Amino acid sequence: MIQLDFYGTLVAASLVLLLGRGLVMRVGFMRSYNIPEPVAGGLVVALLLLLLRTFDIEIRFDTSLQTPLMLAFFATIGLSADFASLKKGGRIVGIFLLAVTGLLVVQNAMGIGLAKMLGLDPLMGLLTGSITLAGGHGTGAAWGTVFSEKYGLASASELAMASATFGLVLGGLIGGPVARLLIKRVQVPGCQSPDAPPRLPKGFEQPNKERSITPFSFIETLALIAVSLLAGNLLNGLLQGTAFELPTFVCVLFVGVVLRNGLSALGLYQVFEREVSVLGNVSLSLFLAIALMSLKLWDLAALALPIFIILAVQALVMALFAIFVTFRMMGRNYDAAVLAAGHCGFGLGATPTAIANMQAVTQRYGPSQIAFLVVPMVGAFFIDIINVIVIKLYLALPFFAAV
Repeated sequence: MIQLDFYGTLVAASLVLLLGRGLVMRVGFMRSYNIPEPVAGGLVVALLLLLLRTFDIEIRFDTSLQTPLMLAFFATIGLSADFASLKKGGRIVGIFLLAVTGLLVVQNAMGIGLAKMLGLDPLMGLLTGSITLAGGHGTGAAWGTVFSEKYGLASASELAMASATFGLVLGGLIGGPVARLLIKRVQVPGCQSPDAPPRLPKGFEQPNKERSITPFSFIETLALIAVSLLAGNLLNGLLQGTAFELPTFVCVLFVGVVLRNGLSALGLYQVFEREVSVLGNVSLSLFLAIALMSLKLWDLAALALPIFIILAVQALVMALFAIFVTFRMMGRNYDAAVLAAGHCGFGLGATPTAIANMQAVTQRYGPSQIAFLVVPMVGAFFIDIINVIVIKLYLALPFFAAV
């Protein structure tokens, strides 16, 4: 086994991003189907590591940087959100939240139904539903422990981790093709009528756009991110064990929103969005690179065929739901197509995957400010809370009470 330290992992993550950029630029179908660069590079490296493992060579990475990078990304999301924008997106956020809730219900119904058809414990169906797909690795680990200890489900944690890994991979792969299919039906920003108001891209919509920054303004923004991380972690510690307990990244994002709007309202400081977007995009790219190159794809190989069938159907259901439900509910326009790509990202994986999916689309076709306002809000503030409610309602069903 080869263990890379912090520096080796950082070098590897940087090379993964360069590899992904090269692949997307040179491989036609990746560019055509809007595959995010970190996903392209990360999966190639993960497949290479899987091949090396067949020769009894295993490479492990130091993932200590992964969580701080994820939190830094959510801090920049908070720092780029102002109350005027939040108010503007209120109705659209509500509609998207209905679509997201509908998917949670469908995922669990599909998982349980398929599990019973295949002769599996219905708990396995629930575990391969919204717990691991919309919930990701963190939610999967938590409920896996509950299912093992309270319900006696053998290997629940291992199944949860493998299912979440499957979802993360597919979430980064299907969003781009879904958006490409939908964009054929709508008018893209570059083809607007002359009378239409211009769409001005913001930082997270076109990550490769060059921006002028200064060392001092960069340090100011870095300080704001650091304060968001520190205060967010302190807030998370205070809420632990209470009825208001929230994931750490939600607390960090909340502090970022308060900092940006509080300093602005007091007339003390105006956040520079160009620096926020640069640091946010760097954090997001490195986080995804480390997460994807660290995937243990052999865990997927260990899935039994019935479980693999359930997860494959769930991926198909996600794509169909985004096309026929999310896209239509959100207005059947360009913004709705970008939102559908984002929904694929966190409907199967995580919010950072959703952002990467949308970036791949907007970088090619044009900005969508509504999508980049709505998805982080729903993905950070609402999805985990609603998911818990939906899961507990399913567990209250009679056949689970008998388990």
